[in-house]
Amino acid sequence: MSDWTAARLPSFAGRTVIVTGANSGLGEVTARELARVGARVILACRNTAKGDAAAAGMPGDVEVRPLDLQDLASVRAFADGFLESTDTVDVLVNNAGIMAVPYAQTVDGFESQIGTNHLGHFALTNLLLPKVTDRVVTVSSLMHLIGKVSIKDLNWKSRPYFAWPAYGQSKLANLLFTSELQARLTASGSAVRAVAAHPGYSATNLQGQTGNEFGTKFWKAANVMATSADFGARQTLYAVSQDVPGNSFIGPRFGARGATGLSPRSPLASSKGTARALWELSEQLTGTGFPL
Repeated sequence: MSDWTAARLPSFAGRTVIVTGANSGLGEVTARELARVGARVILACRNTAKGDAAAAGMPGDVEVRPLDLQDLASVRAFADGFLESTDTVDVLVNNAGIMAVPYAQTVDGFESQIGTNHLGHFALTNLLLPKVTDRVVTVSSLMHLIGKVSIKDLNWKSRPYFAWPAYGQSKLANLLFTSELQARLTASGSAVRAVAAHPGYSATNLQGQTGNEFGTKFWKAANVMATSADFGARQTLYAVSQDVPGNSFIGPRFGARGATGLSPRSPLASSKGTARALWELSEQLTGTGFPL
């Protein structure tokens, strides 16, 4: 563990990286820094106008493509753009997310947080995996510590909905997904790695989009104690670029702050049985599966 920063990124010349949700916050910084060191960066964004605005401030080879993680048809269309070409993807960064929003459903009927943060990325990863050559990095959160995955009611159909537990479930799902993905990659003999990261607590636009007036004011006020988006994205960039073992969880040493390195996860996030069960359920819900 060291005081690593994005200034120490190696060259990514000749490499292609996809970053979901790259039009703002952590994703924008991640995309910008990788473009700075020579990567071809695909900004996968639901709002392409915002993506274009973000891309205009980035150096190098950047491209915006539409991706709505709340619509599996959009996820398939995005993946098809790569599967039908000769392009390879060195790194896929599953960064996009929503946080503690009021109950809503995706186009496919999923609760919006598990649908966006987990199921959309689950489908995207499986569809793109034949093209991925290096690693899949998925952005989780310290809030996975409050999460509990309900295999029987993943989409909050039969229990009262609470925004923060739903967010915690989705972020716990990110870690379980990473664990099971790495297990399947290893079993298949693939050299591709699955890695997770968390930013600590960084000030981004997520805190202003809770859909709850009190909650939005609270989190905006709390941002005075938060780290910058550059600090938060540092954790992702470390996971993207450094020689870390598969199924690593990267974050600040002291949770919200500190040097970047390996981060602890909750006991629930280490459950192989839950990881397998969540994977199998996610396959059923998205109609996608491990392709290797």
